[in-house]
This record gives sequence, structure tokens and C-alpha cells, in this order.
Amino acid sequence: MNSTVESQVVDAEDRLRTAMLSSDVKVLSELLAPDLIFTNHLGQLQSRENDLAAYHSGMLKITQLVPSEQHILVIHEAAIVSVRVQVTGQYNGAPANGTFRFTRVWTHSPDKSWQVVAAHSGLVV
Repeated sequence: MNSTVESQVVDAEDRLRTAMLSSDVKVLSELLAPDLIFTNHLGQLQSRENDLAAYHSGMLKITQLVPSEQHILVIHEAAIVSVRVQVTGQYNGAPANGTFRFTRVWTHSPDKSWQVVAAHSGLVV
């Protein structure tokens, strides 16, 4: 595995987590590809715009993200991340807590920064 690429992806994952916790839409928009495909834990397809709007409006407010069991697979110029995350927060005023497993596909954007192009979340039971 390319340790430089893995290190870059770990840094991008950390930036993503920090941006989610602070609802930093500017950083989130840098890290999420314009054509992002995100399938949430309910099987619903969400666009980048939907995701950013939830943070921007305050509908989604995450107060804690505790990652564990992170696995990274680098394939050519892409990286696939699987991570288990304990989430604490609110969605539309209701508690949104639980343990989730996220799978994200990261690729280089045209400016060579890392962006998520696809993601999937599942509830860990």
C-alpha cells in the first residue's frame, strides 16, 4: 500500500470529521465531489447539495464522532475507506445517535485534492 496516499486519505478523513462536527459547509464543499453519490443508512440517495443543505440549515447537527476500526484500501489513484463511527447528534430536532459503518470512495479532484465521490452508511446493530 502507498503510505503517502494512505496518509493523505487519513488527513482528508480527519478534515471531514472536523468539518462535520463544526458544520463547516465551506470545507465540506471542498471535500465532497460535486457529483457525490451518498446512500444513507435508510437506503435513501442523497446528493452533495442535500448533504450540505442539512448542515447549513442546522437540520443536521453532529456533536460527537468517534471513529474506530478504520480500514483503507488504495487502488491506483483512489482510496476506499471503511470506518466504524459512534455518532451523537440531532436531525431535525430529534436525537440521531448510534453506531454506523461508513464506506467512502476518495479520488483526486482536478486540483489534486482528495474528494469523496461515493459514500454509504449502515447502522451497526
